[in-house]
Amino acid sequence: MPTGTDAELERVLATGELTPVGRLADSSNGALLCCVEDGADGVLVIHKPEVSERRLWDYPDGTLVARERAAYLVSSAGGFDVVPPTVLRDGPHGRGSVQLWVGPVEGEPEPLVDVTAVSDVPEGWVVVLSGETPDGMPVVVSHAPHPALRTVAVLDAVLNNSDRKGGHLLRDGDRVRGCDHGVSLSVEPKLRTVLWGWAGEPVPEEDLARVERLRRSLGDGLDDDLHELLTVPEVEALHARVEALLRTRRHPLPTPGWPAIPWPAL
Repeated sequence: MPTGTDAELERVLATGELTPVGRLADSSNGALLCCVEDGADGVLVIHKPEVSERRLWDYPDGTLVARERAAYLVSSAGGFDVVPPTVLRDGPHGRGSVQLWVGPVEGEPEPLVDVTAVSDVPEGWVVVLSGETPDGMPVVVSHAPHPALRTVAVLDAVLNNSDRKGGHLLRDGDRVRGCDHGVSLSVEPKLRTVLWGWAGEPVPEEDLARVERLRRSLGDGLDDDLHELLTVPEVEALHARVEALLRTRRHPLPTPGWPAIPWPAL
C-alpha cells in the first residue's frame, strides 16, 4: 500500500501519467488496472472510463464515475476512511474515475463475508441470508462482527449504497476499505448490502461521531464540491439520511419492496 496522506495521493492520482497495464475481466463497466507515475513514484489504480459505463434503468447515464468521487469525498469528510482516494480525470478513453488500488494482503486472511454450510458459520458471525446450492444443500451468507466492518455499514447507510457485495470489502491493515460506489447516492431509498447484521441496532458512538463530523462538513464547503458531482435533490437526500441517522441513532432496516441483498452476494 503506498504511503502518504490522502491529499498527497489525490495529487498523484490527478496529475501523474496514467498508463493501462491490464483490464478487470469481470468488470461490468470496463474497469482498467493502471499505473500512475509521478516522478520516480508509481501507484496502481483502478480507472473506470465514463464512456464504458453500462446503462442502468435506475441511474442516469454517465453519472457513475462522479458518484465514485462523491463517495470518496463523503467518506473522507466524515473520517470513515473507507473509500480509497479517488479522483476524476482524463485517461486514455476520456474522462473517468481513478481510485487507488487496494490489493489483497499476503497469506490467507480471514474473510469478512462468506458462504458456508449452517454448521460452519464462524463463532460470533451474523447470518444475513439463507439459501441452497444447485444440488439442494443448505447454505448461509454471514459476515464478521468486525468493528471496522460496522463502520462500512454506517457509511453505506449514509451513501444509500445499492451494491455492497462481499467482494467489494478489502482488508487494509486494521481498516476495512470498500470499493465500487458508482450505484450510490440516489434520492430513492436503495440500500442493498450483505452487512445487515446490525439492522435496527444502536449505532456505536464512534460512528455517530463520524456522521456528525460529516454533517458539519456538509455545511462547511463539502456541499459545493458535491454539487459539481450530483444533482441538487441527491445532495438534499444525503443531508436527509445524515439527519435521520443522527436522530434515530440506529442502523436502518431494509426498505420494503426493494431487494435487500445484492446478487451475487459475493
